[in-house]
Amino acid sequence: MNVDELLKEALREQAADVGPAPVDLADRVFVTRRRRRTRAAVAAAVAVTAVVAAAVVVPRTGGGEDTRPMDVIGPADVIAHPDQSPPKDVIAAGRTALASFSTTKQVVFKNGDGELKRTYGVFDPTTRTYRKTTKWSWLTVAPGMRTAAVLEQKLPAERVGLLDLATNKVTRWIPVKQGVAGIAFSPDGNKLVATTYGKNPDHLYKEVEVDDGSGKTMPGLSFESSRTGFAILDVGTGRGDWHRVTENKDTNARQDFAFSPTGRLVHAGVMTGGVPEQYFDLKGRKAAVPGNEKYTQWFVEAGLSPNGKLVAGDFAGSGNTIAVAVNDARTGKLVEKLPAQQLLAWADDKRLVAWGCDPKKCNGKGEFHNQLLLVTLGSKKAVALSDFRKASDDYPGRWSPEFTTR
Repeated sequence: MNVDELLKEALREQAADVGPAPVDLADRVFVTRRRRRTRAAVAAAVAVTAVVAAAVVVPRTGGGEDTRPMDVIGPADVIAHPDQSPPKDVIAAGRTALASFSTTKQVVFKNGDGELKRTYGVFDPTTRTYRKTTKWSWLTVAPGMRTAAVLEQKLPAERVGLLDLATNKVTRWIPVKQGVAGIAFSPDGNKLVATTYGKNPDHLYKEVEVDDGSGKTMPGLSFESSRTGFAILDVGTGRGDWHRVTENKDTNARQDFAFSPTGRLVHAGVMTGGVPEQYFDLKGRKAAVPGNEKYTQWFVEAGLSPNGKLVAGDFAGSGNTIAVAVNDARTGKLVEKLPAQQLLAWADDKRLVAWGCDPKKCNGKGEFHNQLLLVTLGSKKAVALSDFRKASDDYPGRWSPEFTTR
């Protein structure tokens, strides 16, 4: 799916949304978040198991001993709240958990330009709920869900903050003199990759008009990237090295770097040219695409399975069949189609967290009436993890999730 298709789909989604003024339109099309970071909106349907009103807590089961350390969430394998949207209480499945979520609104200035502003719901380990904050322009949660990295409102920022999620206080500031606008943790949480920009990638320009699907226009994101490179920061010491990247052709206004699953490389999506990602080593040198990442797609957030054998794919339905693909990571061949819209994160090597829509309302506007689901390879059933996505008084606009390992 190219940028034009992404834009069209996001415009359709925005037009189907309920609530005032355009929200998170450009963000959904052009913002690359934590793993694949730009979400491709796809028309889809899914067979969903019955939704119960109370929270569902499923004990861990299955063969073998669970060797994962106790996390801040607790030992339950699946923690679901199918009556909550946006969620108030923590949601988790297997190795992964909903660490934060965000909504985005467009602020228009007197000169006709604008900016994308985010409201976050971030995990609070003391209450196991999501704490609302508008303080940060960017926030991402480390594996283990005890610390977040944050950026202040003015982008590009001159420093990265390390936020203690229990106390809600910044414990350290790490300077980045090149100006940072995006950050992501390594899989072990010991490093950060900070993507640097010459200009605010969330700035909207009145000269770039975007149709929201209703015939009205609004300021849009630049089609030229001001990305300058990336810095690798050590979380423990705050030390780091910056590396210039000038290969910004065919990238979005925001195209952030993230770590590869091994943590040995960083990568970012590319829009065209047949190359799915740009890869660099931690010294800033160009690197080859790892063999089991050859068939990843930068807009499919789930990426590789924990064992590296499978890769989450894009929409794979036809006719009235709604499904997404799971492929062999080495060959790219289809392994299975799952009843969902978008694959977001791996719970383990057999289960994924996904978006899925109401099976009775999956055509037309209803395709965007979706909820978090847990889907399993070899099964057509799905477990509802959240209620259907919608706006609320606290979080105006549709919410977008960020997952991390527990």
